[in-house]
Amino acid sequence: MNDPVTTIDSRFSDPDAEPTSWSATREVLENAQITWLTTVRADGRPHVTPLVAVWLDGALHFTTGPEEQKAVNLAANPNVVLTTGRDTWDAGLDVMVEGPARRVTDPELLGRLAAAWRTKWDGQWVYEVGDGVFRNDIGGPALVFAVDPTKVLAFGKGTFSHTRHVPRQGR
Repeated sequence: MNDPVTTIDSRFSDPDAEPTSWSATREVLENAQITWLTTVRADGRPHVTPLVAVWLDGALHFTTGPEEQKAVNLAANPNVVLTTGRDTWDAGLDVMVEGPARRVTDPELLGRLAAAWRTKWDGQWVYEVGDGVFRNDIGGPALVFAVDPTKVLAFGKGTFSHTRHVPRQGR
């Protein structure tokens, strides 16, 4: 998502609050070390798990093993929420990304994503690309998913603000 429509919700914001800019929101997504993924089980119960994610090309990307609960849930319902931020009340910015998760299998994009993971975590997350998945020496294949946001919420703390970023129509 680039150049979204940005609005502030005055119902949940301090009277003097300004909307959080898209660049500040995107910076939180780009730099987050942990992101929490929420999926929905087939019986409707939520499933929440922490993971590492990469922001690239206007989408938030994450991985999962094909047999993990995340993958099972996504096969039935691709709609997810990814959340990151700080565990403080009076400082920082919390960000929520909502949208459908789609599999990434393109070798060129997977290569760029593998490089992004390696760079973001100083070589601690090293993936090779093969057969439309990530591979490493820790376990089996890792499916890669992208979430193109349908909505991003940014919650400013200290001066409380509730900002909504949505894609522009026609893009």
